[in-house]
Amino acid sequence: MRISENKAVMLLSEQLALASGYGCNKAKEIGIAAALHDVGKKHTPTHILEKPEKLTSDEFEIIKQHTKIGYIMLSSMVGDVGKMAKFTALMHHEYFNGKGYWGIPSQKLPSYIGIVSIADVFCALLSPYRPYKQGWPPNEATQYIKEQAGVQFCPELVNIFMKLIQTNKCVSAIFMQ
Repeated sequence: MRISENKAVMLLSEQLALASGYGCNKAKEIGIAAALHDVGKKHTPTHILEKPEKLTSDEFEIIKQHTKIGYIMLSSMVGDVGKMAKFTALMHHEYFNGKGYWGIPSQKLPSYIGIVSIADVFCALLSPYRPYKQGWPPNEATQYIKEQAGVQFCPELVNIFMKLIQTNKCVSAIFMQ
């Protein structure tokens, strides 16, 4: 049985947070933030989300807005989880090298943003439910994450992710089907 991609991002983020040294409660909060990271896509036109071809530059600008919309949608959330969820929705497409959506190097952001980013990309690569691509085999998705260390992702988090994927039977069972 396959789990939803959103739940997979949540579970992997939680596991990666634990492996990164976050305590159980904070890891659960990161999981909640991860589950809400793409909530802004609910206001992205379906014809763009389901487009099988490469997006035009105008369409890509519309897609980028899901991060800001998600932040606004989550603005009424309070407490640590609320703050984390809003910030995750806004910043989960930032790259380690500063070439993400908003140009903020992810090493200047809390590490939970990098955790959710790795989980999001990994699950998206594996997903068979994208109209513009086939799901990647797990070994290719893992290799991509590894190759993006220092570019898209924090090298330290990538190392932790690689160990987690190789040693955690629960993670492997969920994501390496």
